[in-house]
Amino acid sequence: MPAAVHVADHPLVQHSLSLMREQATGSSEFRHQLGQLSRLLAYELTRGEALHAVAIRTPVAAATGQRVDGSKTVFVAILRAGLGLLEGMLETLPGSRGGHIGLYRDPHTLEAIEYYFKLPHDVAECELVVVDPMLATGHTAVSAITRIKQLSPRSIRFVCVVACPEGIAHLHAHHPEVPILTAAIDSGLNEHSYIVPGLGDAGDRCYGTRE
Repeated sequence: MPAAVHVADHPLVQHSLSLMREQATGSSEFRHQLGQLSRLLAYELTRGEALHAVAIRTPVAAATGQRVDGSKTVFVAILRAGLGLLEGMLETLPGSRGGHIGLYRDPHTLEAIEYYFKLPHDVAECELVVVDPMLATGHTAVSAITRIKQLSPRSIRFVCVVACPEGIAHLHAHHPEVPILTAAIDSGLNEHSYIVPGLGDAGDRCYGTRE
C-alpha cells in the first residue's frame, strides 16, 4: 500500500497558497508567500520531531527545557524552484542541513539528466526531505528520489505546495513508501502538463522569468 498523502489544511497555509495562485501576484510577493508557506509546511512536517531534555536557567530558577536537534534532517531542493522552499525550512528546524539536486529532461528522449548533485557526506545517517513546489507529472520527483536512494538514507519524504492525482500516482508507483506532504491536491493536468488550477510555473513566477 502506498504511503500516506497529507494535505496541510491550516488556514494560514491556504491563505498563502491563495495569494500564490493569483495571476496578478508579482515575483516579490510570490517569493514572500512561498517562504511563509515553507515555514508552515516545516511546522507540519516536524510535528513528531523528537525532543531532548536540557538544563536551563530562567530568570527565576533552574529548570528543564525541551529542544529539537534537527542535525540529522536534510532538506533537498530540486533546482530551481525548490530553492523557494529550502531556506524557510532550514530556518524553521534548528540544526537542519540542505542539499541540492539539478535535473532537466531531454526533450527528445524524455530521460532525466542530472547536472548537479550535492548532499552532506553522512546522508546514510539522515532523514531526507525532498522539496519542490509542484508535483505535476511526477517524473522529476521520481528521478530525484531514485538518485537519492543510491546513498541509502534512513528515510525519504516529499514536500510540495501543489500536487495532482497523476503526480501522486506516478511517484507512489515507483516509490510507494515515500510519504507526501502538500498544501493542495488539484484536479489534474492540462495538455501541457500544467496542474489545473495550479499556480503556473513556480520557478518562472518565483524568479520573474516568465515570457
